Amino acid sequence: MAWSTRQIAELADTTVNTVRHYHEAGLLEEPERRSNGYKQYGVPHLLRLLQIRRLRDLGVPLAQIESLGRADEDPVEALRVLDAELEATIERLQRARSELALILRHRAPADLPPGFSSVADALPEPNRSLVMIYSQAYDESAMSDLRQMLEETPRTDADEEFESLPPDADRATRSRLAEYFAPIIARQKAAYPWLNDPTSRSAKSTATLESTIVESLQELYNPAQLEVLYRADLITRGKTDERLDAADERTDP
Repeated sequence: MAWSTRQIAELADTTVNTVRHYHEAGLLEEPERRSNGYKQYGVPHLLRLLQIRRLRDLGVPLAQIESLGRADEDPVEALRVLDAELEATIERLQRARSELALILRHRAPADLPPGFSSVADALPEPNRSLVMIYSQAYDESAMSDLRQMLEETPRTDADEEFESLPPDADRATRSRLAEYFAPIIARQKAAYPWLNDPTSRSAKSTATLESTIVESLQELYNPAQLEVLYRADLITRGKTDERLDAADERTDP
């Protein structure tokens, strides 16, 4: 029995172009041609074509099909590798679906790191940007702690005041906000000691982490906001800055 390209494609539930592509990829041998120049396929070609289709249905990339061998060879090890790859792909897709479900449920931005959809409402734009940057700077454990911190720390009027703080905010306001945030930062550092040495949870080199965080803060916050954060950090560490003290004295009534 001999079949044309169209006939063997129909028998294998595929297309003529696909059959030709398998020829070009070296997966299917070219058949002999009749006297009129038309190809004539036989049973071995049909079996090979069905084998290729079956492997494709199992998710085997074309580039790996030849390594699995012909039907009379044992492809067990290669199939085990494929099974492991498919398992990893399935797990990744399941995680993606779970994340999408949370994003849709909370109507959260899709660009937030995994797990942060539930706290999206508590993240103004600068904080959201920082979380995205932190996800590249810190390890998964640190990101899990950061997410928990956000869940445990409700937003207040002081947060909104800080977010809308103008660059030329008076020193009294800067000092007051720093005094408010300092105890919160101190409690967080007590609950998550690694915050005292963030480099211990860095996914990058120490120099890369420090430069990334400093540049990000300077880009995302204005001078007044940065001073509030700096003052709050000084308070938590029991430190002072003579320059700030002198400036405060000059502005005291």
